[in-house]
Amino acid sequence: MKALPSSILSALLLVAPPIGAFSQEDSYVPGPDSAPQPGVPQGELVKFEFARSKVFPGTTRQVTVYVPRQYDPARPACVYVDQDGVQWNAPVVLDNLIARRELPVMIGVFVTPGVVAADNAARALSRFNRSFEYDGLGDAYARLILDEVLPEVETKATADGRQVRLSHSANDRAIAGSSSGAIAAFTAAWERPDAFSRVLSSIGTYVGLRGGDGYPTLIRKSEPKPIRVFLQDGSRDLNIYGGDWWMANQTMERALAFSGYEVNHVWGDGGHNGKHMGAILPDALRWLWKDWPKPVAKGVSQNAALAALLIPGEDWNVAARGFASAGSPAADAKGEVFFNDPPAGRSYRIAVDGSVTECPGASGPADAQQFGPDGRLYAAVSATAQILACGTDGKVDVITRGILGRHLVVAHNGSAYATDGGGVWLIRPGGGKESVDAGLRSATGITLSPDQSLLYVAESATRWIYSYKVGADGALADKQRYFWLHEADTEEGSGAGGLRCDRSGWLYAATGLGIQICDQAGRVNAIVATPNRRVTDLCFGGEHFDTLFAACGDTVFRRRLRTMGANAWAEPTLPPAPRL
Repeated sequence: MKALPSSILSALLLVAPPIGAFSQEDSYVPGPDSAPQPGVPQGELVKFEFARSKVFPGTTRQVTVYVPRQYDPARPACVYVDQDGVQWNAPVVLDNLIARRELPVMIGVFVTPGVVAADNAARALSRFNRSFEYDGLGDAYARLILDEVLPEVETKATADGRQVRLSHSANDRAIAGSSSGAIAAFTAAWERPDAFSRVLSSIGTYVGLRGGDGYPTLIRKSEPKPIRVFLQDGSRDLNIYGGDWWMANQTMERALAFSGYEVNHVWGDGGHNGKHMGAILPDALRWLWKDWPKPVAKGVSQNAALAALLIPGEDWNVAARGFASAGSPAADAKGEVFFNDPPAGRSYRIAVDGSVTECPGASGPADAQQFGPDGRLYAAVSATAQILACGTDGKVDVITRGILGRHLVVAHNGSAYATDGGGVWLIRPGGGKESVDAGLRSATGITLSPDQSLLYVAESATRWIYSYKVGADGALADKQRYFWLHEADTEEGSGAGGLRCDRSGWLYAATGLGIQICDQAGRVNAIVATPNRRVTDLCFGGEHFDTLFAACGDTVFRRRLRTMGANAWAEPTLPPAPRL
């Protein structure tokens, strides 16, 4: 693809502020660290065009790679990624700070936003991807940088033949940006804290352009991540249709501080421009890299729900790994967890001691499975439209036919409920079945409250989990769209899969954002992401049912919590009343 015209490249780097955004108060002047200094070795700039993106097909962008004179290819360098190309005279600042050893040796990667160039610029307008790539949430931009741009950077060499080698440790990587580039930087680290642990944000666009205004809430509800954040903004920043940048940045800072992040900020009186950051970049970088190579640590949130549930020092660890698609974890009366690998047609057991063994049974091809009060493992097999039950002796009984079950729950009284995508079925202990609700959009996860008076059903194509009152005869009544879930920007709906309750009546939902934990009033209080964020189902297991097991693609993770799971096969218990 041909190179972009310089006029297009120039347009990419501009954010047009309203009249008055540039004020007389924008009198910030860079200091000596931002100017070339005698005797300081100057780094080299290597430039190339990148036009092979699969994440953003058809785009072309320019990449400038800064390589300091001190760089030795025998040791992979730290990394500084910046959006919108070279800004704030960053290469000169890096020269000076690296020379004084105030920064580690690092390679700068300056990337412009993508453009889908028109075939004929005289007759058609190119597509400018800046807002789409930068303001959009989700992991797309992080994948562009990590899977496409940085590997391409590592194919380059300096004029004297030094091959570019980058550290792949998150602790050795920072990402920065201005305006929409700032939220792009934060999003990359938020989505991939395993790849970026340091964020520099100038006049960040944390407003309602493409959902960025939701970040402060997500930050407050989510378990903290090992990210250090520097924020800069001015009181004369934009205040337009998408929101108030000045207030939004302060709201971000308060959310980060509340959630235990290591956050610093410099507020001023400037407008929507790079003058202030241009003046303070050396100090911002010094703070961002202070104490390196000591790792950036996760903080402690003030979120009461997280504090009540998470055990200090306890984190996710691998319970089992190496499957095509681990699914449907279910715990028996001993706390042993059974799960299946439907593509492989196999089933496995995780014993209380942590050992994993393959086991026979009905669950191999099952879409969902749960234990019943009789100790049998009940399985919904949509391929045969059957609900089966497998005893400890290996005997398999057909409970009922004609249900394309997706998830199920078996109550203490022996009745079972199953979702089939469009509705809910009641299966009585004798095998009789009846439809108890219909017309749902992608009905998936299903569970009972600890006292088994309420049935909860997830509708994955929306953000809702329904609550039904369970009658004495098992029929459902008083249906409400009750639990409100957060939605990942890359999904239609919450993507909710498995559901479970703990004995306090809190609901745990496996979603595209992680495990969303709701109080009895239907509100998400906390979000706990698994290491690979691919959680589709979950259950409580272990000797005391205080360990949460999460099925996440090829891996089952586990984590001990300060709570105990409510098993539907067990005697119902009355949870405490909620705080309203």
